[in-house]
Amino acid sequence: MKYFIEFSFNGTNYHGWQKQLNSNTVQEELTKCLSVLLKEEVELMGASRTDTGVHAKQMFAHLDTSTTLNSDKIVTKLNSFLPNDIMVSALFPVKEDTHVRFTAVARTYKYYVSPQKDIFNNNLHLVFKHLDIDKMNAACNYLMGDQDFTSFSKVNTDTFTNNCNITKAVWEKEGDTFVFTISSNRFLRNMVRSIVGTLLDVGTGKIEVEEIKTIIEKRDRCAAGTSVPAKALFLTEIKYPKDI
Repeated sequence: MKYFIEFSFNGTNYHGWQKQLNSNTVQEELTKCLSVLLKEEVELMGASRTDTGVHAKQMFAHLDTSTTLNSDKIVTKLNSFLPNDIMVSALFPVKEDTHVRFTAVARTYKYYVSPQKDIFNNNLHLVFKHLDIDKMNAACNYLMGDQDFTSFSKVNTDTFTNNCNITKAVWEKEGDTFVFTISSNRFLRNMVRSIVGTLLDVGTGKIEVEEIKTIIEKRDRCAAGTSVPAKALFLTEIKYPKDI
């Protein structure tokens, strides 16, 4: 049977989701605990790669097992074994042809920017300059739709295409904090952080709104702005068809 695991994690202490040699990752921790509980070697596939330090409020992984699992019992035991910065919220069976990564239809990220320190919240990117939110939202219009986002991707990746279909890109104020929300069918490596860095260049007046269009058309990472720190980036939602 194939099962989906829904979970969240604080990425501060991890080198992203995916297993790496000599680095602590979320996949490694979750796989280790599941293998002990199920008394079999478990292989987990994640819905999305996340960079070192990125957090997830909603993340999914799938596993195949010959055992019928008691979902509530497994969730309770997992949360007692896992580190305090990883929490499992659900475990449920899905159709055999469902793939946690490729069946997903949309992913949403949020990025948090603050003009002042918050000593109780380190997951903020501090920008001690005036930000013009109207200009940043005007620039977001150029991001919409199905386009080639090579200018916002790490180079030398193994993707078959750099096209993504962005359906939402907007800046909002929550108190004094600027929150950027972006949704797409898929994202390239480092894409959100480089988009945010470029939009902040618009907000601070370093570049004009219309330059976003030119940056996209150049398909050159050097044309875009600097990538912002990972600590303020959250994967907040992954959507799947209702019939999985």
